[in-house]
Amino acid sequence: MTLPFSMADWLVIAAYLLLLVAGGWIFTPRKTESAHEYFLAGGSVPAWLAAISVLSATQSAATFLGGPDYGYHGDLTYLSGNIGGLIGAIFVAHVMIPRFYAIKATTAYEMLTLRFSEKATRWAGGMFLVGRVFAGGARVYLAAIALAMVITGGVDAQGIMIAAAVLVVASVLFTFVGGLKSVLWNDLIQFVVYLGSAIAVLVFLRMSIPATTGDIIQGLANTPEGVNKLKFFDFSLDLSRPFSMLAIITGLSLLYIANAGMDQDTTQRLLSCKDAKTGARSLYLSVLATIPVVGMFIVIGLLLYVFYDRPDLMGGATAAAGNEFGGEKISIFMHYILTQLPGGLRGLVTVGICAAAVATTNSALNAMSSVLVQDFYRPWREKRGPAPERHFVSAGRAGMGVIGFAMFVMAVVSFYWQRYSDMGLLEFALQVMVFTYAGLLGVYFTALFTGRGTTGSVIAALLVGFVTILLLQPGIAHAIGLPPILNGLSFPFQLCIGTVVAFLVCAAPAGSGKHMAPAK
Repeated sequence: MTLPFSMADWLVIAAYLLLLVAGGWIFTPRKTESAHEYFLAGGSVPAWLAAISVLSATQSAATFLGGPDYGYHGDLTYLSGNIGGLIGAIFVAHVMIPRFYAIKATTAYEMLTLRFSEKATRWAGGMFLVGRVFAGGARVYLAAIALAMVITGGVDAQGIMIAAAVLVVASVLFTFVGGLKSVLWNDLIQFVVYLGSAIAVLVFLRMSIPATTGDIIQGLANTPEGVNKLKFFDFSLDLSRPFSMLAIITGLSLLYIANAGMDQDTTQRLLSCKDAKTGARSLYLSVLATIPVVGMFIVIGLLLYVFYDRPDLMGGATAAAGNEFGGEKISIFMHYILTQLPGGLRGLVTVGICAAAVATTNSALNAMSSVLVQDFYRPWREKRGPAPERHFVSAGRAGMGVIGFAMFVMAVVSFYWQRYSDMGLLEFALQVMVFTYAGLLGVYFTALFTGRGTTGSVIAALLVGFVTILLLQPGIAHAIGLPPILNGLSFPFQLCIGTVVAFLVCAAPAGSGKHMAPAK
């Protein structure tokens, strides 16, 4: 039975809103004069704050809801994906960040102007905007699932639209005035809130299970189904498995390289530090901090499995598990929140989900606005005469409104997309990112490691990468008659194929012979 929100829950939510307002007032700069200050916080961000902001930008409601869902249905193999994160961080820290700082880049795509042309930069920035609207909208949708249950009592299309609108409007308001500096400090607040709520629910859930820790570990390692839910490494060669070791050292490593070095949402934070060394340090810190944070959500899922499916560890009685709310599918964690958590804690966890969503959306809005202004609007405007820096700050704020609306539309589209695909929440959130990453990876690898390629081949590679991933989607792959081995590929292997195809297209013309020289 779903428990109604109590006065304690609403008080927690009210306290959270007051905290956000206070944080916005304290940390928002009273006057932002330049685009460098607005989009990169003046290059004054310490490594620890940039790391937390990167973590907040990459974690989302997908982790908050999808992590427990993965732990409940699966094992610990998702955590081993952090090996790919470390591989990606090493590459970005040593190959890409020094080059970005050497050219004093504001966005991740300005490097392509030196290697190819301004047109190539605009196309790469445009592909990022498309991809981030996809990914940002999907994450807003996942948070809207939880918020819709509170606001409207349902998770139908209307409820999702209302909840998504609330989240996007709140994010725009908190990002609008202060730019990246405001976003960074609010990311810290959101991180503390959602981490604290996760710790609270983990403690409460563990106290609800009468078995000893040793018995729980033994029960998870030897389930009645004969499955080891504590398995950390998957050495399977099955290409449909997204978190096998083969997938991790190939496609997931590429995913992390693209996310940290070619996705302005993350790269912007790494460029806001005083120098390349500090930016690289913040990246390593964020990767290391991800492991215990994500691990906690996976462990919540493992304990939910014990709580619902193991009466032998629950003293003979378990609660009824469910994955529907108002006829719509939801995650097992949301079912637990709605039916088992006491007043106050239920409100805190709901706030935690919203905090994860707002932090992610804040960062996406500022990152997309920076690309829209710096890579598109500024070159166009400066060709028509000089303009004061405050003009570009105002342009960035206007761009946020447009981008916010696009993310809202994508959140509604995601409602139908995820139901059609019937994909897990974590996999769905990661899947939508690879559509644009394939082309970007192919272009950057060409720019970094060859002297080949032209502006035309850059544009072709970005488009071909997107189309390749689209054609590899299971339903489409089957419909167009692709070989069985390509029908049902998990997203890491789709990304591998898309990247190779995009690289071959981009590197096909001879080009200028100019390499991107390493930064000194």
